Amino acid sequence: MGDDESVRLLSANELTVIVELWEPAGMKILVLGGTAWLGHEVTKTLLAQRHDVTCVARGSDVPEGARLVNIDRDVDDALQPLTEHSWDAVVDVARQPGHVRRAARDFASVAERYIFVSTGNVYASQDQIGADEGAPLHQPLLADTFSAPEEYGAAKVACEMAVLAAFGPDRSVIARAGLIGGPGDHTQRTTYWPWRFAHPAREESVLTPDAPDLPVSVVDVRDLAQWLVLCIDRGVSGTYNAMGPAVPFPEHLAAARHAARSSASAVRVPEQWLQDHSVAEWGGPRSMPLWLADRSWYGFNGRSNARAVAAGLSLRPLEETLRDGLEWRESEPIEEWKAGLEDAVEESLLEDFRSRRSR
Repeated sequence: MGDDESVRLLSANELTVIVELWEPAGMKILVLGGTAWLGHEVTKTLLAQRHDVTCVARGSDVPEGARLVNIDRDVDDALQPLTEHSWDAVVDVARQPGHVRRAARDFASVAERYIFVSTGNVYASQDQIGADEGAPLHQPLLADTFSAPEEYGAAKVACEMAVLAAFGPDRSVIARAGLIGGPGDHTQRTTYWPWRFAHPAREESVLTPDAPDLPVSVVDVRDLAQWLVLCIDRGVSGTYNAMGPAVPFPEHLAAARHAARSSASAVRVPEQWLQDHSVAEWGGPRSMPLWLADRSWYGFNGRSNARAVAAGLSLRPLEETLRDGLEWRESEPIEEWKAGLEDAVEESLLEDFRSRRSR
């Protein structure tokens, strides 16, 4: 296939002709996604391993070398044309149960394996640090779609159950990802701290929560993608916490400071003071990214990833993830502030806190 055809939209009929003529160097993989962050990285990794990759997505930005089929997964039989071919593996990053239920149903007889990216939000409780994959889950969402954030975990449980019902544990991988970071983090949660240390709003000072016992865990998007592809290549199956190692929040901040090559100092402020000043937790505007004040959520970033590591998950140093994320963010203009404190807010809060200490 020439370069001019390698990343263009194909109709179902065109796909049939091309699949019949194509002689792949590796396995034939179907990626349900491929245009967004993780799906795009998985596709790039598969292509680098010389696999034959077809992406199914509403968008158009797939890596060069992949074929793109534009499909709306809200339509019940939209995937049917793709079931006319056999696939060595299907990779799915969906969050809506209806999408996964239909895909698992349609590909159960034509795909060897199903790789599903789930989340640590599936666990019913987040209060136990060190918990493994055997911890209790939420009840699955019965509906095909969810819209309320609090239903996200139950929706992903429903997705997992659909995959296991159709493919069984021996033909599937359930990868419960933690917080994903590195280049391309559109949420800005993992790029905020190195960026803020690189660009302190005032007097070489960075406002941070005083949360010494808070675990923080980040899995680099590139490491996660590499491991998912490794699972395909090696025939790995099972359910895994695909997460980075848990480190105390001050250690994460130190890595961010080093990644930024910054001389700025962290100004640690009480968590209650931040709450009193309407600073949000975890992410979003006017927030302290990755901060969780509620101790019953400390287990979210403190789960055991030992099983995934034993199955080949290789994790680069945190500082490298933060440094590369910072470089990516520096190269991308910020059109919308999605996480953290804008300069004016940071300056105001620093002034308020220093005034309080001087009284």
